[in-house]
Amino acid sequence: MTDILFTIIVAAALVLFWVMLYDTNRFVVRNHVVTDPRIRRGCRAVLLTDLHNKCYGKGNERLLAAIRGQKPDFILIAGDLLTANAKTPLKPVLQLLEKLAEMCPVYYANGNHEQRLREHTEYYGNMAEQYRVALKRIGIEPMVNSHVNLPELGLAVYGAELDMEYYKRFHIGHMPPDYLPRILGQASKDMYTVLLAHNPDYFPQYAAWGADLTLSGHVHGGVARVPFWGKGVLAPSWHVFPKYDGGVFKEGDAVMVLSRGLGSHTIPVRVFNPGELWVVDFQPGETDVLS
Repeated sequence: MTDILFTIIVAAALVLFWVMLYDTNRFVVRNHVVTDPRIRRGCRAVLLTDLHNKCYGKGNERLLAAIRGQKPDFILIAGDLLTANAKTPLKPVLQLLEKLAEMCPVYYANGNHEQRLREHTEYYGNMAEQYRVALKRIGIEPMVNSHVNLPELGLAVYGAELDMEYYKRFHIGHMPPDYLPRILGQASKDMYTVLLAHNPDYFPQYAAWGADLTLSGHVHGGVARVPFWGKGVLAPSWHVFPKYDGGVFKEGDAVMVLSRGLGSHTIPVRVFNPGELWVVDFQPGETDVLS
């Protein structure tokens, strides 16, 4: 009986190890469709989050091929393409962004790692300035509590950069009702409003502010997901089984697409939790469609 139990444990460990290796080095493409009468013309966006310097093949060619295959009209980035680490080179992510910018317009909102580079130069030196200069050369201007109107499409794209107090561990901070209007201004009512907001924990506040569609990341799908149940295990805030772990969520008429991201950092593995590349189709129409 002991030998049988030992064999089962070893077999289970080997299977888990194989799943970890497999899921840590692959990504899947997921789709979401929104329809709204304010959208003037059908268009397609690809959402990237939480790459954290991960490379899928030489020069990220696997990732680039998947993006090209979707034929996007624009790219939306919800933060953390890099990892805040003074020893990590910027070149791989800049090479990726340069190729993306050649493909179509790129709208980039920072995550907490890009923000950390800028706010803690005592740890990261001039990395933030190097990154800013390189992005400007490529033609990408990070959306730091700013927005871009795309009237020909009927879309307004906002990029939120929350104060770092909203990223503290072990608890979700209180966000006053006037906080988002103060940093972002008033949400557009005439156009369909897309909000790039890295931290999904404040989805109810984003919805109340006026975001029709929130695009988030940060949670990495919970690092590992429980088979069959499908819940993510651990959030960066160290919450176990977080409410917002990945997928599509609703708050009234507002929708959030929460990507499980494409990479990892502190816990550098994924289990039953491959990376995600989201494709969002915007269509004129009367109703919002979840898919």
